[in-house]
Amino acid sequence: MCELLGMNANTPTDVVFSFTGFSTRADEHKDGFGIAFFEGCGVRLMVDAQSARTSPVAEMVRRYPIKSDNIVAHIRKATQGRVALENTHPFVRELWGRYWVFAHNGDLKGYAPRLHGAFRPVGDTDSERAFCWLMQELAKAHASVPSIPELSATLRELAAVPAAHGTFNFMLSNGQALWAHCSTHLHHVVRKHPFARASLHDEDVTVDFADVTSPTDRVAVVVTQPLTRDEVWTPFAPGELRAFVDGAPIAA
Repeated sequence: MCELLGMNANTPTDVVFSFTGFSTRADEHKDGFGIAFFEGCGVRLMVDAQSARTSPVAEMVRRYPIKSDNIVAHIRKATQGRVALENTHPFVRELWGRYWVFAHNGDLKGYAPRLHGAFRPVGDTDSERAFCWLMQELAKAHASVPSIPELSATLRELAAVPAAHGTFNFMLSNGQALWAHCSTHLHHVVRKHPFARASLHDEDVTVDFADVTSPTDRVAVVVTQPLTRDEVWTPFAPGELRAFVDGAPIAA
């Protein structure tokens, strides 16, 4: 299956360290990669159907000074849908005058929701179908952007429907928050003052966050499997949905 990476922070934050470790895992997930990050109300989306190990787009991302307060990234191991650019996560849609970014890890068997209106898949993955259905049902449930706790409650209820068809680990952001839903494996860590050193599992890279942060910074990183070997990562429970705002999980 695929792997997910999400970041939510209280100030625009560099993602290069986390993306470097994350993209290393493309040896096993070589069917494409993508990253989306918010800049104000806008979204920069970079995707490629090549492996993140060999893609020149991925190399650019590793060198690009990305700073954002909400980031969603994905490396793909195809289960449904051919290896093609239109099937590469994250996917982006507009709802209530905001961009929404979605990436999925899993496999949904026999999942064919009825779709109508503005939300239709461009590719042929179960992931994009699930995203379109979530957007459609959110639009039905709320006339305009609700509060984050209200959105979390609606998403928690909706996520159970596609999850009944298989594995439905996903990340979703509208630039205000990051939502993460776990079927099997997700972990998160919150980095805050006093900051410490961290070393990647998959690369010989170490960062002392105290050198690149201020005392008021706070960053939450959510990933399929822990990226570092010297931080305490908190696992999600199966079926759990968490929302992150300003670099911290908020109460359900």
